[in-house]
Amino acid sequence: MSELINNSEKRKAQLKELILKLHQGGHQEDVRKELMNSLSQIPYGEVVEVEQELISEGLPEEEVLKLCDAHSAVLQGNIDLSGSKAIPAGHPVDVFKRENEELLKVTGQARKLIAEAAHANQSEIESIILKLRALFNGLMDADKHYQRKEYLLFPYLESKGITGPPKVMWGKHDEIRELIKGSLEVLQQAGISSEELQASAEIVLNQALFGIDDMTVKEEQILFPMSMDKLTEAEWFEISKQSLEIGYCLYDPQTSWKPEWAGETGINEAQKSGSQIQLPSGSFSAAELMAILNTLPIDMTFVDKDDKVKYFSQGAERIFQRNRAILNRDVRHCHPPASAHIVDKIIDDFKTGRESRAPFWINMGGKMIHIEYFALRGENGEYLGTLEVSHNVTPYRELQGEQRILSYSK
Repeated sequence: MSELINNSEKRKAQLKELILKLHQGGHQEDVRKELMNSLSQIPYGEVVEVEQELISEGLPEEEVLKLCDAHSAVLQGNIDLSGSKAIPAGHPVDVFKRENEELLKVTGQARKLIAEAAHANQSEIESIILKLRALFNGLMDADKHYQRKEYLLFPYLESKGITGPPKVMWGKHDEIRELIKGSLEVLQQAGISSEELQASAEIVLNQALFGIDDMTVKEEQILFPMSMDKLTEAEWFEISKQSLEIGYCLYDPQTSWKPEWAGETGINEAQKSGSQIQLPSGSFSAAELMAILNTLPIDMTFVDKDDKVKYFSQGAERIFQRNRAILNRDVRHCHPPASAHIVDKIIDDFKTGRESRAPFWINMGGKMIHIEYFALRGENGEYLGTLEVSHNVTPYRELQGEQRILSYSK
């Protein structure tokens, strides 16, 4: 046993020395070769411990943040994951990893488009930019992935004395958020040439894509295995129960996870207890309210006062498909870039009180679809959010005469 402890301390001392070499300007490839020669496979827990020790010994968090990409590049492929725990389907870490798969698909598609742009003419560039806008809109969802780490996972790690790595990773989240926003700002400019797109790709677009990809490596090689070791089932269960409030990233979990001891979790407490939701004109239970909302022959989506999607109805015949990955997403990123300005106009008109309704109607698949946005206001007229209501009105347009006798249609 003492030999194992000594080996661990020796590896950590060597790893710390190599990271400090990077801090002092050592070349990444030289440090990687030295790492491979001396350390072979490093247990993921030791990487976290070394990072924590460096911060405790006075290396500023800002400096560790600068080194984060460099030392993760050096460590990549040299971290021993053989002792990591199995991850059940639907577990919060399983959801994080599946979101990473979706994020990597999007970054791969974006890189391919950027490469195509180098040999495209101007009309092709315009098409590529529209596609890139849609992809980077999707990457904005990474914010929910990062928020679930920051507000649900990191507090548990910090309670166990692991404070440095979460702070460093949070700093990287903020960098990535700014890079994605900057990329969208570039892509929304009019008349971008091929040369300008390539220059922007070097400055910001590729940096955003690299940041997202690299974060998936940090998570899957270090953060998730270490977190599986440190957190209890009860703590993971709390994270799982609170995740929907923040929302998911490009992925709607298909399997619900719960520990064997947890019992029934598919029904919320209000439904289980039969608690009544009391309104001025009456009351109903949560189960009754859900049945009412899902039985109405319309699609409803609620966007709160901060422009985040908070709810959608789940009727049997939805007109526009929704999944829970849109929850807590900025409503602007739920629409094609070409129509984002219309969404902005509606929200601004509702918030300022200039308008309270915005109707549209379209032909879709041989059906006439009526779409209307309603401003929701409180008793004092304050803006509470927007309700989108979509309705297939084709059957009503075809009505003739009257029907006064009961006759069920098949």
